[in-house]
Amino acid sequence: MEQGAVVSGAEAPDAVDGRRPLWVLPHEVPAIVPLPSRSTEPRWVGVYRWAAVGGDLLAAMLGVSIALLTRFGYHVGSGYLIVSSVLPLAWVGAVAMSKGYDPRYFGAGPDEFRSLLRSGVGLTAAVAMAAYVTKTEIARGFVVLAIPVMVGSALVLRYALRKDLHRHRVRGRCMHRVLVVGRSGPAATLCEHLESRPTDGFRVVATCRPRGDQHGTGPMPPEELDEPDILAAADRHAVEVVAIATEPELAGQSLRRLSWALEQRGIELIVSPGIIEVAGPRISVRPVAGLSLLHLERPSVSGGPHLMKAVFDRILALGMIVLLAPVLIGLAVAVRLTSTGPVLFRQQRVGRGGAEFTMLKFRSMYADAEQRLGDLYALSDGNGVIFKMRDDPRMTPFGRWIRRFSLDELPQLFNVLRGDMSLVGPRPPLSEEVALYAADDSRRMLVKPGITGLWQVSGRSDLSWDESVRLDLRYVDNWSMTLDLLILWKTVRAVIYGAGAY
Repeated sequence: MEQGAVVSGAEAPDAVDGRRPLWVLPHEVPAIVPLPSRSTEPRWVGVYRWAAVGGDLLAAMLGVSIALLTRFGYHVGSGYLIVSSVLPLAWVGAVAMSKGYDPRYFGAGPDEFRSLLRSGVGLTAAVAMAAYVTKTEIARGFVVLAIPVMVGSALVLRYALRKDLHRHRVRGRCMHRVLVVGRSGPAATLCEHLESRPTDGFRVVATCRPRGDQHGTGPMPPEELDEPDILAAADRHAVEVVAIATEPELAGQSLRRLSWALEQRGIELIVSPGIIEVAGPRISVRPVAGLSLLHLERPSVSGGPHLMKAVFDRILALGMIVLLAPVLIGLAVAVRLTSTGPVLFRQQRVGRGGAEFTMLKFRSMYADAEQRLGDLYALSDGNGVIFKMRDDPRMTPFGRWIRRFSLDELPQLFNVLRGDMSLVGPRPPLSEEVALYAADDSRRMLVKPGITGLWQVSGRSDLSWDESVRLDLRYVDNWSMTLDLLILWKTVRAVIYGAGAY
């Protein structure tokens, strides 16, 4: 098969250095925003950066003002006025040193927020050291109040700025133009992932693959891949990012030369290792014998972190039971008065390691619901494994209301207190569901099932079976206390809106 490059629907890029191009550009997306100049960054980056700097300065002035008024009232000495004038500038400098204004992290919540938290810790240490070296007396109450308020205010303002950026990106604005390089299969997968979440800010404007891979099927002829035609494509489409999709021929010295050439053009290079559903904290790069090796940490499913999770779950569950006691009593009385039958619905579910336990819920259906289930299977709106109906005739009017806002699940707090469940985890399955599990699906039972989880904040009953399994496996593989706290925060919003609950 002849080697070369063609462009679908457009004129092919010229060969470089007299050599014929080695890549095909089969997919192009019409530009809907002006192409950025090679000498300047996109306009939205500068607007976002200045907005972030302005927000940080505002947060710093707010923190300093509150600390001064709380600590000294309206009688502030000249020394503290000088410190209060320098502190906002020092705060902006600390954020800049922590890469808080790096365009790569704009809109990426965890990285932006971590930079602010690191800046707060660093600034506290710097103030303490400066006071010690200069033998200056700075009131601890002033520092302890000013910097936390500063960091908290900056986090809130940056969150609002990030959400505004996301709204623009959903409308197709403020995006990074991406050229994807690789063979059909990996390139298509990478394109799908990059464009599945527009809030991440990547728009694929072209894909570049070897000529022999034009249709993505059949044996591929051996080819020596080089970077000149990739650079021509990058220049032609004015991209800001080149993404390599696990391309074995484009590696080693070739990839190194490509990175140098892209660096001169101000284009960012990212390489997808082809690993999916693995969170960043589990991935590290370790230099070995001149090579950068990707190391995957084993997921944490036992030991100290999970002991901390168990303690956290029980303490929070006990606190919620005490706080919500009037609500629990009121719901129990309402269930008793609105229909005949027991207040609590008890059902055997499968927990960690395949151990069965009795899960508790407020009864939301009529007492003969289990006997009527067989007649309704053909009408299921579920995902093929889990039975669900949007208008289930077995549900009581009050039960339909408590299901919408997940109030029927509040008794599961007692399951958490007993250690059968966790606050956050995979969905607790029935034994007949477990019998249908594929080999990979059983990995969900490495951790305790949860009252809420990624499935709860990502669509609930509207999810397909494959999507539910994928979310549960993602949680098992990437568990952390930070992820639990994030899911708990998002659960509040999911419950309020009642999306996917029936």
